[in-house]
Amino acid sequence: MAELDLGVCLSQEDREPIRFRASCLLRVAALGLPTCAILEGQEDVAKAIVEFKRTDPGITKFFATAYGYAVFPSVGKGAIGIGGARGRGYVYRRGRLIGRSTLTQLTVGFQLGGQAYREVIFFKDEMALDDFTRGNFEVSAQATAVALKAGVVTMAKGGLMYEASVGGQKFSYRAVAHR
Repeated sequence: MAELDLGVCLSQEDREPIRFRASCLLRVAALGLPTCAILEGQEDVAKAIVEFKRTDPGITKFFATAYGYAVFPSVGKGAIGIGGARGRGYVYRRGRLIGRSTLTQLTVGFQLGGQAYREVIFFKDEMALDDFTRGNFEVSAQATAVALKAGVVTMAKGGLMYEASVGGQKFSYRAVAHR
């Protein structure tokens, strides 16, 4: 993964909110840096990747060899018969941030509960990543853990979910400006 200078924007706990926002805006305007929200999101992505690698060390090779990947550090999911999930993530080409994505999921079936999970999608080649960035990518058929061969890996973060459902995930994509 590309190395980030996270010292550009300190956490809000370290700064007064108005001063923090003003500082970030000045730096963004002056240096053409991504917004602080993107930088803060990168910390969540880094933590999620570390957790994926800690839980399954074999996944390290996929981060190293995939043409690209999308990481959703936290997806919230809830259901009572009809379910839904939503999460925001970041998209990388060869380890370099290229965009943001939103995951939206709708499911129907026997299901009850709430849960949070992480998800990563690996793109084996340029065509797969281009399909994703053009909005031609969706994951069909609900599964708690999707096989690595399919290119999608999920990891529960917490909660309790009883589920026998069908549905699918849709993704939006928005490119980020680079300096």
